[in-house]
Amino acid sequence: MTNDTQIDINKYWMYAFYLALFTIIYNLAEGFISIYFGAQDETLTLFGFGIDSFIEVMSGLGILAMVVRIRRNPEAPRSQFEQTALRITGTSFYILAVGLGATAIYNLITAHKPETTIPGLIISVISISFMWLLVSGKRNVGRKLNSAPILADANCSLVCIYMSLVLLVSSLVYQFTGFGFIDSLGAVGLIYFSISEGREAFEKAARVVDDCCGDD
Repeated sequence: MTNDTQIDINKYWMYAFYLALFTIIYNLAEGFISIYFGAQDETLTLFGFGIDSFIEVMSGLGILAMVVRIRRNPEAPRSQFEQTALRITGTSFYILAVGLGATAIYNLITAHKPETTIPGLIISVISISFMWLLVSGKRNVGRKLNSAPILADANCSLVCIYMSLVLLVSSLVYQFTGFGFIDSLGAVGLIYFSISEGREAFEKAARVVDDCCGDD
């Protein structure tokens, strides 16, 4: 391996580090804001979206740990933290799905309606924009480093875009029609993606294969 090649590899690992760090910081901010407005406006889809953001923080921490480990020593074995992060992420997604399901049923029975979905509209549009940039950046870095886990992490960010679209559609429909049940239906969409992500996290932990939060 030439010096120039090694410099390029180090540069892209540095990019991967900053992308993982930004993912964590962004999801923390998005989570706090979404939960605040979701609770204030009694919007289940937005509140669940905020909880999901915090789960994605744990996933991002796993990737960050992987990048730091590989930059220090490419031959180092997978750390216990990375495996634990996968299991916690998977469990959290399942808990989120159960919580959303129970609340959605309660809201349907009581015919509960959100106060407003304007915050959900704004947050979802911002999230789609930032997540798309992250997906593009992670895919570019993942291809340059030939890193399956970074490419898989890009797919995780892509799932965040799908969740943002669910939030956007449910917020738009309610804002223009006042159809209260759409909030619970939007939560069902989040439940689907939460179960899918939870199952995938446990499969990766069981295989000890680094996809979304793991090793090269």
